[in-house]
Amino acid sequence: MTDASRQLDHMIERVRKGRMNRREFIGRSTALGVSAGLAGALFGKVAMAQEAKKGGTMRLGMYGGESTNSLDPAVAASQVPYQVNMTWGEMLVDTTPDGGLDMRLAEEVSSTPDAMEWKFKIRSGVEFHNGQTLTADDVVATLKRHTDEQSQSGALGIVQGIAEMKAEGDMVTLTLKEANADLPFLMTDYHLMIQPGGGVDNPTAGIGAGPYVIEVNEPGVRHTFKKFANYFDSSIGHVDEIEMLVINDNTARTAALQSGQVHIMNRVDPKVAELLAGVPGVTISSVPGRGHYVFIMHCDKAPFDNNDMRMALKLAINRQEMVEKILGGLGSIGNDFPINAAYPLFDASIPQRTFDPAMAAEHYKKSGHDGSPIVLRVAPGAFPGAVDAANLFAASANGAGIPLSVQLEPDDGYWSNVWNVEPFCASYWGGRPVQDQMYSTAYSSTADWNDTKFKNARFDELLLAARGELDQDKRKAEYSEMALLVRDEGGVILPMFNDFVCGVSDKVAGWYDDPNGDMMAGRAQVRCWMA
Repeated sequence: MTDASRQLDHMIERVRKGRMNRREFIGRSTALGVSAGLAGALFGKVAMAQEAKKGGTMRLGMYGGESTNSLDPAVAASQVPYQVNMTWGEMLVDTTPDGGLDMRLAEEVSSTPDAMEWKFKIRSGVEFHNGQTLTADDVVATLKRHTDEQSQSGALGIVQGIAEMKAEGDMVTLTLKEANADLPFLMTDYHLMIQPGGGVDNPTAGIGAGPYVIEVNEPGVRHTFKKFANYFDSSIGHVDEIEMLVINDNTARTAALQSGQVHIMNRVDPKVAELLAGVPGVTISSVPGRGHYVFIMHCDKAPFDNNDMRMALKLAINRQEMVEKILGGLGSIGNDFPINAAYPLFDASIPQRTFDPAMAAEHYKKSGHDGSPIVLRVAPGAFPGAVDAANLFAASANGAGIPLSVQLEPDDGYWSNVWNVEPFCASYWGGRPVQDQMYSTAYSSTADWNDTKFKNARFDELLLAARGELDQDKRKAEYSEMALLVRDEGGVILPMFNDFVCGVSDKVAGWYDDPNGDMMAGRAQVRCWMA
């Protein structure tokens, strides 16, 4: 064994014991000649295999909470409700960091060869926080609640594809309207937390089968939890208590991590990421994934019901400038459709849209717009750097002769009063595990969360066809055509895909990178422990 190998083995052992953080491990590994990518992957695998310590209180400093937040998982639309739901709730299945299925309340999944019928065997002996035992009937009732348009569920576009739901013993059988080889991944949607009786009587009760029970629920302020003694999975839920503090202000959230008031913070501002990385006892985790920052236009409202206007605005944004100035390089350029190379069957041959003020001006002239101000609504919390991004957009659009103006909105109530309500605003999406889920959730004509009001018969036809297409080349071609329809006719302006950037104290152990979402795909507080 070489000296370098011995040193690497020693470092791995220190990681296993929680005595070396990610930054230190990667720094020392690269000094030994290991690539940063390989070192990061190795750290993640070792960290996941650490022996967890039990006990203590973990505090999170969270961006993305409002006074209007609800415990109803159907309507969760921002980061704090997402994180809260992932603490008290459980889905049938979840997604692993490497893109596989993690069996949660379902312990087995199978399908017919044509992918038209799917069976989920429900784990026995699982208890809800109210003492009731989980049954297949609870699962069916939950899924049915999300098919009701009155529920305003973000999963509506997913569950609408189910023709029949049946509970027999410990088995849930879902018969689909159209074949869908990706159905299990659709069931990982974070809105689909299984509730007693489906949550029909009281969807905001916050009673689930997850590792923690809600103690304090003060929307926009804080949420506290205590460990659920009868949780079914001993590998999850290590600390005794969790406290989530809603700190929407970037400076205050950063100061809370530096001072030790919180142990983990989400949404590190890219402008301070490098500076924060130099703070003793703090590690910055930056994970490329499927998340994207967007400006959304309602295709059914003037002046955005004119495709020349939509195209003018798409061409008037400087994407490279956005990535450099807003993301600080912690991300990549977008192409006006919500899919990147993190997705299977991504088509890299689709031409990259670039900043073209002359062509933008031409499309604007063709739109016949009367020259009145085009109002883009934005709040500081729409995404990190959202206000600066909007002002950059306005400057480049104005340079092309497009009268774009920015209207600042308050953070509190933004996701209920502005997003999906006003015709032009800033927003973000965390992405989804597979293309079908992303498109079904946000671009299908009937999806409740179709926030661009994009309705295209050919797109809907392709969406259904791709679900059941087993020939991967044909399926890729269908997804490619869908991407072009969204890119060239849709209402989304997608200038950049963001990395998930979090700050982690060295008092936290067990952290690993997960490209499925921010904060270890919402599970940092239940999978990590206090070192």
